[in-house]
Amino acid sequence: MAGKIANPAPLGLFGFGLTTVLLNFENAGISDKALLNLVLSHGFFYGGLAQFCAGMWEFKTGNTFGATAFTSYGAFWISLAAFIWGHEGGLFAMAGQIDMFLYFATWGVLSAGLWLITFRISKALVFVFGSLVLLFALLAIGEYSTAVH
Repeated sequence: MAGKIANPAPLGLFGFGLTTVLLNFENAGISDKALLNLVLSHGFFYGGLAQFCAGMWEFKTGNTFGATAFTSYGAFWISLAAFIWGHEGGLFAMAGQIDMFLYFATWGVLSAGLWLITFRISKALVFVFGSLVLLFALLAIGEYSTAVH
């Protein structure tokens, strides 16, 4: 049993999925604005750190795609939480919505690249990553439409 690890994919998938749902409750105005700090701490630790660890464990299993995806999206959540906390605290006061548009758009491009790869892996991953492309496109469009109007 030495050297074997459990499948890290469920941890990575749940970390991303639950954090995404929580953040979108806040984005849609369904939750109280005070929930933002809870969402950000959840994003930093579960969506970010736990998912990043799942990516590292995927490297150990030899799954390069899973390692790349989970590590990248873990870093996404850590950087997003850090940016929003910093912005809310005045650290990044000069950052505007166009910056968030660019941030989400670049993650959409990464997601699109990963989505293309999934066509060689599984139909379930095609759906998951296709959904991520759509999610990042909608987030970018939302940021762009409020930044230019």
